[in-house]
Amino acid sequence: MSNSTEEFKVSRLTQSLQRNQPLKDQAYQALRAAILSGELVPGQRIVEAQLAKKFQVSRTPIREALILLQREALIVIDSDNSLRVTTFSVKDAIQLYECRLALEQVSVAGACQNATAEDLRKLQRIIAQAEKLVDSKPSTLLNFQLLDLDYQFHRLLAEMSDNLWLCAMLDQLFDKMMLLRIQTVQQNQNVLDIRAEHRLIYEAVAQHDTKAAIATVRNHLNAARERVITELRMGQPTQIDSK
Repeated sequence: MSNSTEEFKVSRLTQSLQRNQPLKDQAYQALRAAILSGELVPGQRIVEAQLAKKFQVSRTPIREALILLQREALIVIDSDNSLRVTTFSVKDAIQLYECRLALEQVSVAGACQNATAEDLRKLQRIIAQAEKLVDSKPSTLLNFQLLDLDYQFHRLLAEMSDNLWLCAMLDQLFDKMMLLRIQTVQQNQNVLDIRAEHRLIYEAVAQHDTKAAIATVRNHLNAARERVITELRMGQPTQIDSK
């Protein structure tokens, strides 16, 4: 991406907001969706006045929406006092994966105990969808679809654990992970090709083999972390300006 972010275009942002719903909430949801879909990319500048003009509202609801996004760490204030979509460092990635590894070992252990035939069919469908997409022509839409299927797979495992608190914590983490993956997939789409790893996890869960499931999730997340860290290190010198 060039650095001409003063005139960004986001298809998810409508030309005006509906007056029968709180403007702050609508702006928040639209911006959040644009960030997590990769339409607003990591490092991209966010200009309050431009958003107000696009939405045809005052700057107040836009400002309130941006504050909420800052609280979620999806946007940050940079050294020039400009708002930008969050970019992650290698240290950030390591720490995010540490958190995810701790939570997902609990998640998959619970999934092994509670997995039903219908749960397993759902996991299989997600894997099959990813396998159909992976050889498609590269595009922003394809990236989002693969990232979303990855999220669906891991979110379903969490739901199968029947631990609502675990699901809530993972949801908060998944948002950051989605943004991290968007940041790295711009450099190398291969970071999305995780079909074989998901199938190994599925097989362990289908056999209700808790020990194997935990081991495969650990291996999967450790491998994903290394792929992401490699891409971050390669892209660090031009992390913002090149997007």
